[in-house]
Amino acid sequence: MSKIDQVQNEIKATPGLGRKMAKYSAIGAVIAIPLPVVGPVLGALAGAYLAYSKRKG
Repeated sequence: MSKIDQVQNEIKATPGLGRKMAKYSAIGAVIAIPLPVVGPVLGALAGAYLAYSKRKG
């Protein structure tokens, strides 16, 4: 089982985690728009990771 499969299974098993990750992704993307080096895509990834790590830890 790869790490991606583990994360997907944990998101499915934890109620509300997917919604929280989507919310943090949107916030990260909006915050990163004015930063030309980071961009909204990396901001969204950082936001989703933050939500996942907060919930897991």
